[in-house]
Amino acid sequence: MTILLTATHVSHAEQKFGFGHPITQQQMAAWDINVFADGENLPAGSGTVAMGRDIYVQQCASCHGAKGEGGLGDKLAGGKDTLASDKPVKTVGSYWPYAPTLFDYIRRAMPLTAPQTLSNDQVYAVTAYVLQLNGLVPDDATMDAKSLAAIRMPNRDGFVPDPRPDVPQAGGDEKKSAQHKAIEQTH
Repeated sequence: MTILLTATHVSHAEQKFGFGHPITQQQMAAWDINVFADGENLPAGSGTVAMGRDIYVQQCASCHGAKGEGGLGDKLAGGKDTLASDKPVKTVGSYWPYAPTLFDYIRRAMPLTAPQTLSNDQVYAVTAYVLQLNGLVPDDATMDAKSLAAIRMPNRDGFVPDPRPDVPQAGGDEKKSAQHKAIEQTH
């Protein structure tokens, strides 16, 4: 009897609050924008350092400074060879391990006042400009999925794998979140 009442209560709660209904592939696609460290899932498009400089001045400089020196927002450039010092300066150039994840972060979270409003081309361009501010690409660089994935960041080897048994290690299908796998299994 208790099981029957519990099951009825759960079923009623699901209806009342809308829990448990499947989402469509279109709904999933809007959120399935992960870009992985190796560049997997980088979208089509490209952007130049020059284009990125213009967007950065309009959208980013008020928080991050004209040349990435920081302000209201984090410092983005500089900090070379400071990580082992008493006062490490963690920037894209000194600390960030993988260039494709910079694209991912900018696309998801910037600009702070309007995240996810930049086009893929604009995100590639801003990424190119931030990398150029750190001396990691030349002034005439164009970033796209292939060129961005090919960049080896200075601190790539500064991170160690998380040895906890409940944390998936990089590689293969383990990149997908458990949530993503569960959604795929329902379709």
